Amino acid sequence: MTDTIDLIDKLLSDLKKSGGVEACAAVSRDGLLIKSSMQKEQFAESFAAMSATMLGAAETASTELGKGVPNRVIVESTQGRLIAVGAGPSALLVVIVSPDVGLGLILLELDKSAKILKELLE
Repeated sequence: MTDTIDLIDKLLSDLKKSGGVEACAAVSRDGLLIKSSMQKEQFAESFAAMSATMLGAAETASTELGKGVPNRVIVESTQGRLIAVGAGPSALLVVIVSPDVGLGLILLELDKSAKILKELLE
């Protein structure tokens, strides 16, 4: 498991190098923090729980309305964006990005990283 955690740590470190990513975390579907890369690590566990709840609620609402499982959830504010993406049945990947950055490259990197995280946890 230590090797897996090291690989997840590297995955988050690489993701954080994407322009505009301020923080990122790998989170279990039930809201437990797997690993994070955040300036304020003391908030990482509550951030993980809230992110999992947010994505779970969006998935439930979307499927109940017959629209299928959403690819991602994006929360926007004047101070930044929070983006959560499912990474298989057991995890999700969450990033916080600055408000002025374009999302194209970040979404591509996030989707690619989510697939890698899914494979690491299988």
